[in-house]
Amino acid sequence: MTVQPPSGHLPPPASCDIIVVGAGAVGLAAGIGLAGLGFHVTLVGQPATQRPGRTVAMLQGSVALLDDIGVWTTLAPSVAPLRTMRLVDATGSLFSPPPVSFRASEIGLDAFGYNVDNAALEHALQAVATATPGLTVVTASAKDFAYGDGEALVTTDRQQRFSGHLLVAADGRQSQARKAARIGVRVTDHPQTALTAIFRHEAPHHDTSTEFHTRQGPFTLVPMPPTSAGVHRSSLVWVMNPKEAARRRLLAAADFAREAETQCTRLLGDMTLDSQIGAFPIVTSSALRLTAKRLVLIGEAAHALPPIGAQGLNLSYRDVIALVDHLRAARGHREDIGAIQGLDHYARARTGDVMARTAGVGALNGSLLNHRTGMDLMRGLGLAALGGIAPLRRLAMRQGLAAKERLPAPT
Repeated sequence: MTVQPPSGHLPPPASCDIIVVGAGAVGLAAGIGLAGLGFHVTLVGQPATQRPGRTVAMLQGSVALLDDIGVWTTLAPSVAPLRTMRLVDATGSLFSPPPVSFRASEIGLDAFGYNVDNAALEHALQAVATATPGLTVVTASAKDFAYGDGEALVTTDRQQRFSGHLLVAADGRQSQARKAARIGVRVTDHPQTALTAIFRHEAPHHDTSTEFHTRQGPFTLVPMPPTSAGVHRSSLVWVMNPKEAARRRLLAAADFAREAETQCTRLLGDMTLDSQIGAFPIVTSSALRLTAKRLVLIGEAAHALPPIGAQGLNLSYRDVIALVDHLRAARGHREDIGAIQGLDHYARARTGDVMARTAGVGALNGSLLNHRTGMDLMRGLGLAALGGIAPLRRLAMRQGLAAKERLPAPT
């Protein structure tokens, strides 16, 4: 059910079990999943702004979540499988190793995951959310927050008020819910900007995502489904210094495509720009705590990563999976779902994964920007080991997916 905010005086709060703040891909998935447990959930937020050229590589754990909440069947006909992930050192280092390929078949999978158009993902989530029993979607912006002993209170910019036993903050890197709870955040602004685009191209991608590591950051081509006429397509995330990003955004479409062709050594043959060029700054952030009184942080309200190794949204969806699992158990034991002791259990379950992914992605991104010989040697040796030692490569693939419970047992 969707509720449009009324005008007029400030009403008394409408009560529910859980308030989710944020109507992007993370908040919508959380709202649907929690309502599916039988909770009365109110989701407050404005629809996400569509950004040009953006797709997301959904790994197996995220696909399973979307399937569980009834979204994947809508998306499945329009996604592209990621059967191989290829890393290419394009730094020009003296210690550059050969390209390393990770094949899903090595760990018994048909694909690591699927590349999904961002807009299609959010539209599918919105459609399921509006039809989910027990989930009320409020199209407004959360403005004021209060966290009491027994409830959290949210006031919107339309003067609506909602109270719940727990508030789930999925309102992004600049989370107002987090700030109201006075939870600090570590932020690193990197000297990088990511450009995003979609291309049509001459050569097939063979369901392979290729990540070129350059001195300014990764250049990643991710498979997309072909057009209705059978033309090959891929999405691009190209990380570079802000000055180069500003220059490239002003290029004519053909000139931008030629520079992309050069960067990927014409891997896909002739390339033609098939979208507008998007841009976003590269930032790493990590909340100092994941919970507070009547509050839990998920998604970019809790952590944000550079676009390396398909970790960003997949890490956020692991938050959703862990929160749903935690609240399913709490409901079964008739516990207070907003009690800090129970929320601490969720925080402990997520902290290790978040810290490990943040450190790993940060270290790899930092190594690309560090031109010291020792760093080049370490990065080169690491990639060479992954390429040459099959058990190590398979372990890295399983750890990257972080979905061991859905993988076949190793043989």
